[in-house]
Amino acid sequence: MSLFTLGINHRTAPLSVREHLAFHAEELQRALLDLVNCGRVNEAAILSTCNRTELYCQAETPQLAIQWLADYRHVPHHEMEPYLYTHPDRAAVRHAFRVASGLDSMVLGEPQILGQMKDAVRIAKEAGTLGATLNKLFQNSFAVAKDVRSTTAIGSNIVSMAAAAVHLAERIFERIADQRVLFIGAGEMIQLCATHFAAQKPKQMVIANRTIDRGRVLADRFGATAIRLEEVGERLAEFDIVVSCTASQLPIIGLGLVERTVKARRHRPMFMVDLAVPRDVENEVGDLDDVFLYTVDDLAQVVESGLESRQSAVVDAEAIVAARVDSFLLWLQTRETVPVIRSLRDNAERTRRHEMEHALKLLAKGEDPASVLDQLSHRLTNKFLHAPTQALNQADGDRCELQALATRLFHLHPESHPDSHYGE
Repeated sequence: MSLFTLGINHRTAPLSVREHLAFHAEELQRALLDLVNCGRVNEAAILSTCNRTELYCQAETPQLAIQWLADYRHVPHHEMEPYLYTHPDRAAVRHAFRVASGLDSMVLGEPQILGQMKDAVRIAKEAGTLGATLNKLFQNSFAVAKDVRSTTAIGSNIVSMAAAAVHLAERIFERIADQRVLFIGAGEMIQLCATHFAAQKPKQMVIANRTIDRGRVLADRFGATAIRLEEVGERLAEFDIVVSCTASQLPIIGLGLVERTVKARRHRPMFMVDLAVPRDVENEVGDLDDVFLYTVDDLAQVVESGLESRQSAVVDAEAIVAARVDSFLLWLQTRETVPVIRSLRDNAERTRRHEMEHALKLLAKGEDPASVLDQLSHRLTNKFLHAPTQALNQADGDRCELQALATRLFHLHPESHPDSHYGE
């Protein structure tokens, strides 16, 4: 079994492709069990965010997992393949470390990805698909991220998605304080956005969520009000700014609804940010006059702000990653020898027990103890050395290689042995 990482991200695939391959937290356990139970992979974890969907797994070949992803998401393989990357072994380890450290993020050094990766690990553990190898990989990833964040300036001057949304809104409206803001959803991204918008003291803030109680909890934090998701259609015209990020598999704000909203607002401008993957707002809404619609990909230019000051830290961060990759691969190589070592020890233990039983029987018969011990030592020596001696004697083309290996394994020094010239 080899280690692989495969997937798509904001650099390799547009939003229209990423949304078809995205997984929401509620379905991850079911997907992981399906992936592992069909016998295609040994261990698996899925990291799915607005910017990436990645499978981390142990498998004979990555093709098995790739085909599963295409089948499970009902995306033809040939449509997915141009956007897909596959990282084996060393590259897989390096990729995991870079992702956790924020080096592979749209916003260089952003910290949210680390929490998202930890959630992916927790879900894989709960599903029972996280084995020793992947668990070690992710624990090392978290340690690398901590090193990078604490010893480099990679996290300085970050402009987050939430802050970028506020910056864009300020381009449309002179004062956020004069606007009414609707947040659709109550997850982490909405909480971040609400925090940034609340700092601008808007005229009104409303949280719309499928679960009204969860919406109220978030609303209470910001002095906002909460409404049910079903109320959005009839109240949308009240709001100048709409920020949406839900787990819906289908758009919840359609073109027809926004057309009616614009008409009711008498064409006053409306600013909309859709941070969901798959999208919450139908793409055609962005073509309407007086509507300014931005997706996660549209925020890329804004989040580039402050990038230059962080780029100098990338070299140091990459050096940390490289060193830790070598350390992990050494552990992985050592782990591959464990079954052989265990088998070797089990075989030696069986031999030892057998000879001890033989010696105890001789002692019970009244045999001389010194003679029994001498015989025991000779029998153990002969049995332990029988297999390697036979292999050396029967070796053909690889005789020199076996001799060198035996010398290393048993710490031999033939050149200094008194019988080293025997037979010349």
